[in-house]
Amino acid sequence: MSRRTTLLVTLTAAVTLLPAAPAQATPPPLKALHFGACPDSVPRPAAPDRVECARLSVPLDRAHPHGRRIEVAISRVPASGTPAERRGILLVNPGGPGGSGLPYAVTKRAKLPESVRRSYDVIGFDPRGTGRSAPADCGPMGGLFDSPGADPVPVGPTAERAYLTALRDMADDCAASEHDVLPYYSTEQIAQDMDAIRAALGEPATNFLGVSYGSYLGAAYTARFPQRTGRMVLDSVVGPWDWYDFDVIQSRALLRQRDTFFAWTAAHPDRFALGDDAAAVRRAYLRVRAGLTAQPVAGFGPAEFDRAVYRALGRTERWTGLADGLRAYLRDGTVDALRPTTAFESPDSRTYEAANRITKCADGPGPAPRRILADIRDTRRLDPQPILTGMEASTCAYWHHRPTRRTPLGSPDAPSLLLVASAHDPVTPIEGAHQLRRLLPGSRLITLDDDYSHGVFASRGNTCVDQTAAAYLIDGTVPTADVRCTGPGLPGVS
Repeated sequence: MSRRTTLLVTLTAAVTLLPAAPAQATPPPLKALHFGACPDSVPRPAAPDRVECARLSVPLDRAHPHGRRIEVAISRVPASGTPAERRGILLVNPGGPGGSGLPYAVTKRAKLPESVRRSYDVIGFDPRGTGRSAPADCGPMGGLFDSPGADPVPVGPTAERAYLTALRDMADDCAASEHDVLPYYSTEQIAQDMDAIRAALGEPATNFLGVSYGSYLGAAYTARFPQRTGRMVLDSVVGPWDWYDFDVIQSRALLRQRDTFFAWTAAHPDRFALGDDAAAVRRAYLRVRAGLTAQPVAGFGPAEFDRAVYRALGRTERWTGLADGLRAYLRDGTVDALRPTTAFESPDSRTYEAANRITKCADGPGPAPRRILADIRDTRRLDPQPILTGMEASTCAYWHHRPTRRTPLGSPDAPSLLLVASAHDPVTPIEGAHQLRRLLPGSRLITLDDDYSHGVFASRGNTCVDQTAAAYLIDGTVPTADVRCTGPGLPGVS
């Protein structure tokens, strides 16, 4: 597979320049952070770089700043360049909601262009409810961690009633153990934690790289703190929709991606032996799912299968593994190639799933139960066997805390931001980037054409994307128009 890319706009063309970020030391911090050793979950960067960690006390509810407090875990990898090269801090978030960001300062920084690593202290943090920042625990979560789990695609009145009952049970489980925090693990509160980190580090502005949910978090920060917004790269953009609407849009984008996967697999019949046209591969896929539904293998049934497919469809480098897993099951009934390396019911996964639902349901009103069923039926009319794994906000229909408004996103007073999107990303479909940009006047969009994966900047190895984003972060170079970069196309096979 060719990895060559084409820069479709000339980086040396006329550009808009953001004001230069300060190169010298910033004013003393408002509240000192004491950095020290990191937990074992944070990898060590290669020498001479180092990572250090701290904890910041913040109010649970900022309307009552003298009430209950929680601690936010923070990591930092200092800039590797000279003091004159330094541009400040670059907060990073890997997505979710629910994703732990403490290790991300190390793992994402390692992929960033060298000029960015030299210029920024990269700051990771566990958003409230995740990782080591007052982690959420919703107990059994309505049977989500049962193994094998119930079929996540309800067909018929009995299955639909059971589906809604499981959503209600999930909401009840979260309320039973986390009732006091349900209103406060919202994206707005997390954005305010970001600003508290900025203030504690003594920095005048928050520069930020947010991927997937991180783009939503960055947009929420600009709405609350437009004057403190620095240079922000929002990658794989979540659109400015209610979370439930986003989930529905994603579920239908996954159908298109799966059809692309079927056609790709069929183009390599000698390699995968699943059929020589998309229809034949689809039939093979359905045989696997039907077999696992009728007789799960060591706790691996339809719910586990759909989760594996959901994960694989988001990144094309996982397609070979998915096709091999389908073939292995049809050949000898094994699921080892489909089963994830980390158990879904692991402690980290439980925290992620709990924080995910709590944050989504704190960010705005939930759907009505009747709408959930209507949308599932509509999706099944598009394809009778959809992938509903990402329908996470459905439980908000029964949530015990009912927000009355949506999370504000974007601001006309924020500086120009850089949005990045893959043309065929099924996890965060590109229409979300186009819609969010309308709330961020002056911002620009980099589109990676002919690409089918989630996560672009410092992820896909695309020179056009990475150079454009690095120029923005280092020099404040805002392209005069949107940028289109040539992507890699569909993956090869080995």
